[in-house]
Amino acid sequence: MPKPKVAFYWNASCGGCEEAVVDLNEKILDVVAAVDIVFWPVALDFKRKDVEAMPDGSIAVSFINGAIRLSEQQEMTEMLRRKSGLVVAFGSCAHLGGIPGLANFTTKEKIFQRAYQLSPSTMNSEGTYPIELYQSDGHDLTLPRFFDQVLPLDRIIDVDYYLPGCPPPVDLIVAAVMAILKGELPPKGAVLSPNKALCESCERNAAKPEKLAIKEIKRVHQTELDAEKCFLEQGIVCLGPATRSGCGERCISANMPCRGCFGPTDQVKDQGAKFLSSFASLLDTNDETEIQKLVDTIVDPAGTFYRFSAPVSYLRHSK
Repeated sequence: MPKPKVAFYWNASCGGCEEAVVDLNEKILDVVAAVDIVFWPVALDFKRKDVEAMPDGSIAVSFINGAIRLSEQQEMTEMLRRKSGLVVAFGSCAHLGGIPGLANFTTKEKIFQRAYQLSPSTMNSEGTYPIELYQSDGHDLTLPRFFDQVLPLDRIIDVDYYLPGCPPPVDLIVAAVMAILKGELPPKGAVLSPNKALCESCERNAAKPEKLAIKEIKRVHQTELDAEKCFLEQGIVCLGPATRSGCGERCISANMPCRGCFGPTDQVKDQGAKFLSSFASLLDTNDETEIQKLVDTIVDPAGTFYRFSAPVSYLRHSK
């Protein structure tokens, strides 16, 4: 009996999700033994034409990581959707827009200006910018279109499941693959991770005082972090209250606060707004001036509270 066909593809992301697959180590042998990898251009020599030649629906599942920033990424994603029975949004960028999605707080024009004129290492006195079409000696040279905003995967195609994380942890990857192979999946649209807040599984939760009161907001390099205490108790911004569990508390185990890469639970529509609401209730003052002083000590609030989820938030993009 032929093995199920599986594809992996990489859009706008850092490549960490591809590394996560490699980090399966010897477990990848179990995966390879169970499936036929028919497309994984970052690791194996496959071409776009190979996918184009496949019958529609012939791939059992495609794991697509990265957000959508370019027209080429949209084209490849739409083609993989046609060729696949299931599509899994693999990692934070495909799931939520991820760190590339922070570009939505600026504009395409400002990004190009920074990259091709204003960055300290750029020498471009002619002010040359990339263009989508260039004609030379009767030949057309093209570049993909750069979209005005970064989009999560489900704004482009229908997504069956979401595997969260930056990157997804190995145990969740293996569990997802095996669940797909065995046909033991939850209802369509589910996030393949526990639907509870990270604080509920955090080992520091038991030591947290009944009432937290934040008098000062600090950054991790400004204080010696106590490995036993709740980060919020120490005045460190930790997105655990507004973030889904299932990551194995990797950051917290390394004595670093949660950054929010698993996104919100199913009950939350806007992860950043949820955290801001809970965080504001912990500030140990009702004086508006004092509150403003505390808030002003937070460097890059948008990048802190919406680091992974800006494109799916109520904010979405700049106007």
